[in-house]
Amino acid sequence: MCGPFKGCQGILRLLEIIFSALCAIIVIFRGRMVSPWGVWCEFVWVFCIIVPLVLSVVEDRKWHILLALFLPNWADLTCGLTALCALMITSATVIFAAVFVCLTCISSILCFLVSIVATVFFLIDGAMQKKLFPIGYLSSLRGGLRTTEAFIGCIILSAAADHFVTGEWAFRPLGMIISIVLFAVCLLATVVIIVLHLLKLLQCLLAFKLSVMELVFNVVAVLLYLLAVILWSVFGYKRHKYNPYICQKCSYVDVNTVNVAAIVNIVFYIVDLVLSVKSR
Repeated sequence: MCGPFKGCQGILRLLEIIFSALCAIIVIFRGRMVSPWGVWCEFVWVFCIIVPLVLSVVEDRKWHILLALFLPNWADLTCGLTALCALMITSATVIFAAVFVCLTCISSILCFLVSIVATVFFLIDGAMQKKLFPIGYLSSLRGGLRTTEAFIGCIILSAAADHFVTGEWAFRPLGMIISIVLFAVCLLATVVIIVLHLLKLLQCLLAFKLSVMELVFNVVAVLLYLLAVILWSVFGYKRHKYNPYICQKCSYVDVNTVNVAAIVNIVFYIVDLVLSVKSR
């Protein structure tokens, strides 16, 4: 194997790119995605094409040596991004199967099977990189928690968007809109914190302030999530007043998804808060 795809890891990355691209191509020929869940799956497959491709090219051109001036640890970054891809494509595979696959949908079944293969390659790649025990933020417990919080935040927003797209246009209570804004603010802040940890210069400038910032953010995030869950539940389950879905048998699927995912994220933010207090 020539070019950037050399060795066992290079071959794995090439296979990841090929099967992720096949998923994206099958979906394109299947028809335009309107559902937010479909948009999420498409985004994941494209993301899983770009990440291994960029990592392979950067390593082949030795550009990661120059990036060492800005990034604390390249091995940590590659391991973290591969683990993130594995998590995201696993979610896309499960979501696509649950939402789009049926016994007569040949293209959807084919896409699902190809996505399973891509998921397996990403899981193998992530496990192989984790065996090397890279030292860095993304490979640590704190980094893993932050990445998971951001991922769950994306799932929450996808479910909330699907709730509004699938539901009747009149079903737009202010409480649920405020909940979405709160979830989005927490997601944005979580991503910013991850980026701050990955840039060496900012780590030096904000060494003490960053730990204080994380502590404050974790407290605020828990409170905002609790408020968002309360508002989402109060307005989302008012069936006697609202008829959120045309499809009655799937009335509360997205509402339940948002609630369950938000509760899980609250637990993660609380664990992160405890770790923040212990690290001080």
